[in-house]
Amino acid sequence: MPLHRGANGSDDSGKQSTIAVNPFFGEANPVGGMDTAPPKHRLPDSAMPPMSAYQLVHDELMLDGNSRLNLATFVTTWMEPQAGVLLAECRDKNMIDKDEYPRTAELERRCVAMLADLWNAPDPSTAVGCSTTGSSEACMLAGMAFKRRWAKRNADRYPATARPNLVMGVNVQVCWEKFCNFWEVEARQVPMEGDRYHLDPQAAAGLCDENTIGVVAVLGSTFDGSYEPVAELCAALDALQERTGLDIPVHVDGASGAMVAPFLDEELVWDFRLPRVSSINTSGHKYGLVYPGVGWALWRSAEELPEELVFRVNYLGGDMPTFALNFSRPGAQVVAQYYTFLRLGKEGYRAVQQATRDVAQGLAGRIEALGDFRLLTRGNELPVFAFTTARDITSFDVFDVSRRLRERGWLVPAYTFPENRQDLSVLRVVCRNGFSEDLSDLLMDDLRSLLPELRRQSGPLERSKAEATAFHH
Repeated sequence: MPLHRGANGSDDSGKQSTIAVNPFFGEANPVGGMDTAPPKHRLPDSAMPPMSAYQLVHDELMLDGNSRLNLATFVTTWMEPQAGVLLAECRDKNMIDKDEYPRTAELERRCVAMLADLWNAPDPSTAVGCSTTGSSEACMLAGMAFKRRWAKRNADRYPATARPNLVMGVNVQVCWEKFCNFWEVEARQVPMEGDRYHLDPQAAAGLCDENTIGVVAVLGSTFDGSYEPVAELCAALDALQERTGLDIPVHVDGASGAMVAPFLDEELVWDFRLPRVSSINTSGHKYGLVYPGVGWALWRSAEELPEELVFRVNYLGGDMPTFALNFSRPGAQVVAQYYTFLRLGKEGYRAVQQATRDVAQGLAGRIEALGDFRLLTRGNELPVFAFTTARDITSFDVFDVSRRLRERGWLVPAYTFPENRQDLSVLRVVCRNGFSEDLSDLLMDDLRSLLPELRRQSGPLERSKAEATAFHH
């Protein structure tokens, strides 16, 4: 999460800053307590009525963007009312306390089993996994397992002379860069080239050596929504093993795609059907269709997860194995995930994801038909597509479009691509369940209405480099 600095509690005039209170917020006397407005940057000295506190917070949050119009986020922004009721009923349950909340723990176990079956584990009954706060934590856990297994195989060299490395595309989500930084692993990244915006299997294999702990393949790049070729990557690593004896495992970061491909791309082989795939993660709160935050990490078998990474505690009552970076966390999202699995089943998920893909592909086609833009992807893998301005457009750029759409309430990110394609700036649209055909019509109406003014500009508005590259994922 972002880091924040504290405030000195004063406004521009030097007076102590406070929150303005409307007289109507009082429960009985409209002017009672109006002489002591609560401070903004320190705890108030006294309490206030609950409705007053609610209204103050509620009104300030009105200035947030509308999450349903946020086409930058992959995170679920709509669930059924029944799911909301379950979330409220379980918000006080601590997921880690499995002895006190055994049924919540059982629902977590069932979700792991369902995912192991969905991702074609050789024996779903022996696959191991856990819930997490999201894919970032799940990726950290998978990376830790990679490193520990490599360290055990190289105990004679590590840590004295060998430095571990992890191979990935430059398009990976920032959590992988964090993992390499936090756990002192060298990040070896395959750059983009030309119209290839993700990892190249042969280039990835070429970066591997005896110190490579694993290779990360992304099933659904956040930059453009495209799937990385997992089967081709595994084939390249098979060939590498034949030549050199190096046995490099693969982790599939399926934060989004692992909950899309099983339903819409059944012929695509990317999961545990590939023997080299050691582990997979996904975000339940993305295309798993659950509010944030829940993720899932699964390993092919117990052998893929070193036993020394699993901690057992009993002070909550009963022996409890745990493998996570966090300890206490809410069980509500796990319950909501099980509800969604139960509610939709395979056919329901297929219908939801297909409808979302249809919206993405239809919207991409209509944007291309305007003539001002060039598509990089079309939403035919993840329901996500990226586009840039057409080559003959000189009066505006993607940052101008993003800025003008924000004025209408739409959050459509504009950003530059990374190494070797930093010349390319794009807009990206993420279509999620709840972003309907009707909403896409409204987006097109707004885009069409602002284009005449953009076309009359003498050129793109100037901005600092920091502004132009502020959004990455």
